[in-house]
Amino acid sequence: MYARSWSRPYGEGGVGRSSFVAEFGLWTDEQSAAAEQIEAGLDEIDLVRVAFCDPHGLARSKTLTVDAFRSVLRNGMDFSPGPFLFDTGHAVAVDFQAGDPGIGISEITGAGNFVLVPDPLTFQVLPGNGPRTAWILGDEHLRDGTPHPLSARHVLKKTAARYTARGLTPVVGLEAEWYLTRRLDGPPGNSGNGFGLQGDAPRVEAVNSGYQFNGDTAYASVAAVTDPLAMDLVALGLPLRSMEHESGPGQVETTFSPMLALDTADAMLLFRTVVKQTCARRGYHASFMSLPRVDSFDPSGWHLNQSIVDNSTGRNLFAADSISGGISTEGKAYAEGLMDRARAYCLLSVPTINGYRRLGAEHSLSPTRIGWSFEDRGAMIRVVGGGSSTHIENRVGEPSANPYLNIAAQLHAGLEGLTGFPGTTEPVTIGTPAHDGPYETLPQSLPEALEAFRAGPAAELLGAPLAACLIKLKESEAARYEAWAADARPTGTATTEWEQREYFEHF
Repeated sequence: MYARSWSRPYGEGGVGRSSFVAEFGLWTDEQSAAAEQIEAGLDEIDLVRVAFCDPHGLARSKTLTVDAFRSVLRNGMDFSPGPFLFDTGHAVAVDFQAGDPGIGISEITGAGNFVLVPDPLTFQVLPGNGPRTAWILGDEHLRDGTPHPLSARHVLKKTAARYTARGLTPVVGLEAEWYLTRRLDGPPGNSGNGFGLQGDAPRVEAVNSGYQFNGDTAYASVAAVTDPLAMDLVALGLPLRSMEHESGPGQVETTFSPMLALDTADAMLLFRTVVKQTCARRGYHASFMSLPRVDSFDPSGWHLNQSIVDNSTGRNLFAADSISGGISTEGKAYAEGLMDRARAYCLLSVPTINGYRRLGAEHSLSPTRIGWSFEDRGAMIRVVGGGSSTHIENRVGEPSANPYLNIAAQLHAGLEGLTGFPGTTEPVTIGTPAHDGPYETLPQSLPEALEAFRAGPAAELLGAPLAACLIKLKESEAARYEAWAADARPTGTATTEWEQREYFEHF
């Protein structure tokens, strides 16, 4: 008996192009060395999941056999642009069948493939039993080797490079809240589902009563899931710092040590993906939706901690020279940049209908007012720490936001502050007369954020094609919600059934 040798007269199916990486010089020496190490160890792997981040912040992937991946690693892989074209409910928002889809990319017409090139520096072996599966992130390219104009990862790379050119390095820390719930029996949510029609959300129940902030007993009630999850995250090499129980029932906050900007975004994408999939295998449902439609839930946020290092001296630019602490003039200027672009870039930090529930006036710690303060959790920008540990915490984001776009928007606005603002704005304290006077607020809805985004300089950060694509995606999402609301006529400020169907499972 012998194994049949199947002929392949038309070459390797799905491969982007022979020697695509070498032809266009897409890897650094470090990436090339990492690729050699990966190839040397592939006999210990069964499957490889090649992934990228779509505009909504969701991981999209194909799972390859190791034999297929050996070729894809250096040649890239053909990938459909579908994830760029669908809104959050899988409705077609960019008309790829039109002669001009309206985003300035001819390759989108007809939904032609792009080439996804694995980044060897992101190769990880995923935890779990069964087939030994690895995960690797890829960069999206057009067939001429140029970065795809809709690549969120490329936007962050380009933004970080502007700092490098000035001898600076951004340092970013993750602090994300999410919900752990227990999955109940019920249908899989396919009834009535389709393009732009999301079926029923998963049926769940709370895992505890909540509202014992940082309670040790409250954390113990989720530890059977979160402790092994923490060990999985550590095994992946992620710089996990803590798992904490927040206020809501089963609400968990996870924090990580500071990282470089691109590493932070890669980590957030991997973290969210692993959390959701690991919890699902154990009969639980994890969601990074800001405010799920579950009784007594409190909104979840994503606080993004930021500082800038001067490469020539190793000094934290935000550290004040005064021994009494505070923040430097450069730190204030950076904060002024964040405040100046807070409305225009809010869509990149709070991209969903549901995310604006958190910014409602009924949530006392919501960062609705544009301002900064020392150690004040009611401020949009909170200055934390002292000396070399001084950093800025922006409290605007929702935990489901696209990590590359959210971080890039912060760094872009901060750099505008560093290079063009005086750093003279004084802090305000929530509740003081100075703060109760006239002030500018963040957008209070997705349509309002869209209006500010359209009127702002988004194309300077994202490029005109990605800015236009995001507008189409979010217009589609908002229009579908408004059509539903016109018929259902929801009242009050509670999360709606539409939002639960749209976001709870996938985010």
